[in-house]
Amino acid sequence: MLGFLLRLLPFWVREPLLIVVGAVFGVRLLHLALRDDAWVPAGIGAVFLVFTAVRVHTVVRALSTRRNPGPAASADGTATAAPVQAQAQTHAPAAQHPTPSAPEKEPNAWAQACAAVAVFAALGAAVWLGPRLQPSGNDSTPQAASCSSGEDEKLPGAYAKNPEAVTGDELCKALNVPDLARLLGTPAETATVASGTSNTAPLTDGKVAQPEAEVQFDTYTVNVSATYNKLSIAQYVNLMKYGEETDVKKLVVLGRPAVLASDHTMRIEIDLGSGGSGGPVEQGPPARTLSVAFDAKDRGGYFDITVWSETGALPDDTALLDIAEKILPTLPERSV
Repeated sequence: MLGFLLRLLPFWVREPLLIVVGAVFGVRLLHLALRDDAWVPAGIGAVFLVFTAVRVHTVVRALSTRRNPGPAASADGTATAAPVQAQAQTHAPAAQHPTPSAPEKEPNAWAQACAAVAVFAALGAAVWLGPRLQPSGNDSTPQAASCSSGEDEKLPGAYAKNPEAVTGDELCKALNVPDLARLLGTPAETATVASGTSNTAPLTDGKVAQPEAEVQFDTYTVNVSATYNKLSIAQYVNLMKYGEETDVKKLVVLGRPAVLASDHTMRIEIDLGSGGSGGPVEQGPPARTLSVAFDAKDRGGYFDITVWSETGALPDDTALLDIAEKILPTLPERSV
């Protein structure tokens, strides 16, 4: 089918096309053979170049024939003998002879050849440069997860009563910073999940705002929440004595009272395939939490920054301090 289509093309289009295609593929195959030290592409490339040389010779011979016309030349440059026919002498009046029409202008062979070479040189360049211009699959990096826009989210009534409260969307955008993985000590990782929700604190009948945001990596998961209650960090530390928190450390972060503590996350398994509504609440992997007061006077309310991993490994406490110093100043001023 391809050969039939090529035979339909004019000589001055077909031959430059074959020359360009043969030269591009021949040189490309030789280049691959030299780069990969392979003999098969070298042999095929040599065949393409020999074929190209034959077509160049044909075109040169046809151009030479057109410049030095002898007997009538055919389209491919081979000479043909025109049959000599005797013209009959007629004595008809001159008025009966039709007016000779102007000879048809032959297409410019050079223009056809140049146009064909230009078009197929562009195609050859696209074939040659295409793989280099496209990004390599090995070099491409996965896109980091982005926070979904919460503009259309309807906030609970607790947020209207507490205008200073941030939303889950604002917490997510503050937490999901490009260097969060570096702060955690895993700079090569990319966030796989980023989300934020505008919740309310449990057991408060929806009257206390408690937004939170979470960013997941392959190694660690980071959760940030804000609780707008009247509980101060000093009172919170006293309550820890009755809880299961361990390794409690009081400190100051950004000029505000803060406390570091360890606890276990909770794991809930839900099996919908067996018809059951859920499973028991189990103890999850250990987590490390940094709680920072909203202000230096510790008048109530605090941020919680929690980090954990499925393997149970935890980063150094400096990672939590760096995250707090990175994201808390970027939150809206009404929250501090």
